[in-house]
Amino acid sequence: MIGNLARLFARREPAISEASPADADAIAALHAASFNRGWSEEEIERLLAERNVVAHRALVGTRLVAFILSRLVAGEAEILSVAVAARGRSRGVARRMLDMHLRRLAHLGARAVFLEVGEDNEPARRLYGGAGFREVGRREAYYQERGGAGTAALVLRCDL
Repeated sequence: MIGNLARLFARREPAISEASPADADAIAALHAASFNRGWSEEEIERLLAERNVVAHRALVGTRLVAFILSRLVAGEAEILSVAVAARGRSRGVARRMLDMHLRRLAHLGARAVFLEVGEDNEPARRLYGGAGFREVGRREAYYQERGGAGTAALVLRCDL
């Protein structure tokens, strides 16, 4: 009986794999819950159908807990979006998914990866800094908050 209870309450590790257009609805829902302006299911589906888009997802059972989307062109990639469900944060999921994603981009020929992150997004900045990203630019008031104030976007780069 104790073994059954332990299995019931054990924290399951997310399985990380490539995402496909079939994941568009779940990714769109997580994106909408994570950002001021969520992307629609149709926008996500179109991205996932592009040959130069690389996408990974993290699932616990059949529940999406995280995703990452990038576009790869001429040896450079741009991370378009990353999100982790609120109850999956601070558990290393984003780090494991980012590591796998960067390895896949390198395998596909990317020599550099760029992304933008809000200056005030400390958890994301720590994640990217730990993965070797460094600041190469800044866009003032890039992210518009509800109510009008803007937050700067830091442009980060990681050489693979």
